[in-house]
Amino acid sequence: MERQKDTTPDLILIVAGDPGQLTGGYVYDARMVVELRRRGWRVAVTGLDGRFPDPDATAWRSLEAALTASPDGARVVIDGLAMGGLPEVVERHADRLAITALVHHPLADETGLDEESQRRLFESEARALAAVRRVIVTSPYTARGLSRFRVPEACIRVVEPGVERAALAASALDLEAVGRSGRLLCVATLTPRKGHDLLVEALAGLADRDWECEAIGSHDRDPAHAARLIAATRRHGLADRLRWPGERDAAGLAEAYHGADLFVLPSHYEGYGMVV
Repeated sequence: MERQKDTTPDLILIVAGDPGQLTGGYVYDARMVVELRRRGWRVAVTGLDGRFPDPDATAWRSLEAALTASPDGARVVIDGLAMGGLPEVVERHADRLAITALVHHPLADETGLDEESQRRLFESEARALAAVRRVIVTSPYTARGLSRFRVPEACIRVVEPGVERAALAASALDLEAVGRSGRLLCVATLTPRKGHDLLVEALAGLADRDWECEAIGSHDRDPAHAARLIAATRRHGLADRLRWPGERDAAGLAEAYHGADLFVLPSHYEGYGMVV
């Protein structure tokens, strides 16, 4: 009688929403999966429904279902965006599963939160982190920051993003471009933490200079903030010079980097800052 092939995953990765999102954190998660599979690991990826990081009932049910479906003893990695707001769900399964938290940056450090939201997210994430066996972070800076959550150093591992070499930008090969203001590029999701409002104001003060800027990044994470940025651009008369094209795939990003003279990132806070 032929034996059935074991299809039990070696690792289950759980993320908030669509795993294919084009932000630094999601790209990090995706590359982790690719490299583990290249090493022969069976990795299952689950994208959760609902609202995160301040979860709604749909998010609660989605994480509960994902963990309930995981077999006893399974290795489960939960991205911090999905985990931090649902400590009670993590606690229910912590003894049965080998859960690891993947923290890109603490939820309460997001720019634009009021004091009550910061307190609520901090307490929630601290409780969730206390329930897991280990924590992966993407930078030594973030690792140090977890001391506020009383996470033991022995439970933390730093796994920094890798770097792929790219061809030199066209301007680096053009001696005539030296000293030219030229083409600016910013790559960041349009959220308050990324500081695009500072970029708009700074460029408005340089209206007499020769520049154009492309700010690539999703408008969907905070549509109201994105709308305010576009309105400010028009108010300053910069609509023809400061463009907001939305997300780009890997090929589109590579093209944008290759054509840029200067990269700018006005973030208030970065757990790692993969675009840099």
